[in-house]
Amino acid sequence: MNFHTRKWIKPEDLNPNETLFGGRLLQWIDEEAALYAIIQLENPRTVTKFISEINFRSSAKKGDIIEIGIDTIGFGNTSITLCCEVRNKMTREVIISIDKIIMVGLGEDGKPCKHGKTKKEFVKDRLAK
Repeated sequence: MNFHTRKWIKPEDLNPNETLFGGRLLQWIDEEAALYAIIQLENPRTVTKFISEINFRSSAKKGDIIEIGIDTIGFGNTSITLCCEVRNKMTREVIISIDKIIMVGLGEDGKPCKHGKTKKEFVKDRLAK
């Protein structure tokens, strides 16, 4: 799994229990998944279709640094399926895991469109072509 994004937990990210608010973390995950899918599908009109069960395994507190990992599970005709793990950067303790996130690429008409992708690609490899 590639961990692309790090977040520093600040006071405005906390819930009344003084730990990371789950809604804030899910917002960050959704954004990270969207960016990852947009790059993979090469389509800026990519949206979240489905997020499977979310497993909150531990928490983070003010001052912690977390990192968000996204990986490709597979490709559909119009979609990409991802998995996600968030962990504490310093301790490597897993904070949350999500087995399946499905992102769908849309056409200009707002309907799902075929992308023709079958494997994960890296931008550096596209630029080399």
